[in-house]
Amino acid sequence: MSIFGKIITALRGGASEAGEAIVDANATRIFAQEIRDAENHLTKAKRDLTGIMAKQMQAQRELDRIKRSITEHEGYAVSALNKGDESLAMEVAEKISTLEVELSEQQASFDSYEKGAIRLKELVKGTERQLADYQRQLSMVKTTESVQKATAAITDNFSNSNSKLLNAKQSLERIKAKQQDFDDRLQASEDLADEGSDKSLKDKLAQAGIGEQQANASSVLERLKAKQG
Repeated sequence: MSIFGKIITALRGGASEAGEAIVDANATRIFAQEIRDAENHLTKAKRDLTGIMAKQMQAQRELDRIKRSITEHEGYAVSALNKGDESLAMEVAEKISTLEVELSEQQASFDSYEKGAIRLKELVKGTERQLADYQRQLSMVKTTESVQKATAAITDNFSNSNSKLLNAKQSLERIKAKQQDFDDRLQASEDLADEGSDKSLKDKLAQAGIGEQQANASSVLERLKAKQG
């Protein structure tokens, strides 16, 4: 295959993949539209079935009329024979023969309508059952799709929240570290000031038990006991 041919094939493949992606992205919408289209066709089929059933009823009435007419003319023929008028009886017999041909044709027409109506009724019922099942499936698909979208949203929000919480924790740690650094610097400044004053020396003497000692309750009590003794 030439390079140009391969490029054309690649483009066709890309177009096919893009088309499939569009179909997949709109699968639920397409399925719902296909159901609506099928419902519209079913509605039209029911109208057509109604027309065929009306024709069947008309054919049945015509059959009944011809049969009544045949029975009626058979009575006429018998009456003519009883009166000895064979010529008239033959004329009536010819009429009966014509009616019987008409009856046969009308019966074939009725049978055709009846057969078609029965077949269409079965198709309509089958289609109605199938559409009802598809409607249930569509409801389930939509519900599943909604649940999946909600789950995805929750997952995304949770992931984003974790990221935001992590950022907040890092910010807090930086603030605390900055405040601790400020406290450490302040303490170091105070310690440095104390080392250059008398307070530092007095503290050192007091720790060594030298110089003025602050009285505490025990020393006061011992002093009072000594005075009493």
